[in-house]
Amino acid sequence: MPSAPQPTPSVTVIGLGPMGQAMAAAYLDRGYDVTLWNRTRSRADALVERGATFAESAEKALLANELVVLSLTDFDAMYAILEPAKAALAGRTVVNLSSDTPEKARAGARWVTELGGTHLTGGVLVPPPLIGTADASTFYSGPREAYDKHRPALEVITGKSDYRGEDQGLAALMYQLNMVIFWPSMIAYWQAVAMAAAHGITAAEIAPYATENFAGMGHFIDFYAPRIDAGNHAGDVDRVSMGLASMEHVVHTAADAGVDTAFPDAVLDVFRRVVEAGHGADSFSRAVELMAKKEEK
Repeated sequence: MPSAPQPTPSVTVIGLGPMGQAMAAAYLDRGYDVTLWNRTRSRADALVERGATFAESAEKALLANELVVLSLTDFDAMYAILEPAKAALAGRTVVNLSSDTPEKARAGARWVTELGGTHLTGGVLVPPPLIGTADASTFYSGPREAYDKHRPALEVITGKSDYRGEDQGLAALMYQLNMVIFWPSMIAYWQAVAMAAAHGITAAEIAPYATENFAGMGHFIDFYAPRIDAGNHAGDVDRVSMGLASMEHVVHTAADAGVDTAFPDAVLDVFRRVVEAGHGADSFSRAVELMAKKEEK
């Protein structure tokens, strides 16, 4: 006898900024029945034309499917949207891909759980154009059973999923650790672009060198990580004093060109503080210890 047809997988996506739209589109591409809700309905128009259903309220969006994906600015937005519809959270699995702190994630998870729902925290590591691709990755944390049950649906969003454990804050923490690397790195690149432009050099001209620079960072990370974990900050390869002099040159070069120096000044300040603490002859990895302590006002 022929096997019974499998039910069509379904999902609700709430929040249709660029990321939410990309996620909903990825589900449609994979044959899911997709229900949408967003404060601004027009953001759903193109997806509805492709076959998605727009719910008339957040409550109806929750009731439409067991699996609900949130793509919002932060957890405050979750409360604002779901509080009026909280009665519909019972029995739902809420995959919250909104960015926020680990503590906010833990509190949000408790709120959903107390209302009878299941919460998974997520942190997506790629921009909207890479949603739905095989090499893209997302951190998840929360109940293992819920993660295992919905993993196929989660891996529609990104082909790789990295489960970090039951603690709802861990995915948010891992996401923020990546953001503390990503944003300053890109600001450093914008600084270089601004300095280049002051000398008539285009962003396209320095792009290959910037790419090579970023690609080489893996070598430094692999070299320093075990030394830092061992408490080894010996100045056998580099010295803080050398970094201090180098950053002074960067700041002066920017200033001479009439370019804003706020960002390199901030980096220079870190080197100065490490030197002032008596570590000028050590590796600049000594800055880790300085950053591990909140400066008292």
